[in-house]
Amino acid sequence: MSKPLDTTMIRRLGLGTALLGAAAATLIAAPAASAAPDCSQASVTNTVDSVTGSARQYLSAHPGANAVVSQAITSPRPQAAADVRSYFTAHPQEYHELRGILAPIGEKQRQCQTAVLPPELASAYAEFMAG
Repeated sequence: MSKPLDTTMIRRLGLGTALLGAAAATLIAAPAASAAPDCSQASVTNTVDSVTGSARQYLSAHPGANAVVSQAITSPRPQAAADVRSYFTAHPQEYHELRGILAPIGEKQRQCQTAVLPPELASAYAEFMAG
């Protein structure tokens, strides 16, 4: 005859079953989490278009930021960088908000290991995102 299971043994079996269930769930979910990013030209273009639209909308609602960014487009690069840095240093909330809006471009670049902006914009983007 077998001995009845004591409370400690039942707890261990329950814990073991829970751990096996968690491990199985992790293994099942892992392939979905590691799915390859969509790096098609359409996806990259969609990301850039979406971010550009959101940034334009944000800048339209923030005239000071809009003015400094608009002026930076036509200014010599060192002057543009200094003006943008000065403005956003004085307005850190706007910097963080705009940085959040622009972040998907960097995420797409990292995921797809490709440049999604032309070189002149890519360097300005990198400088802005670096703070």
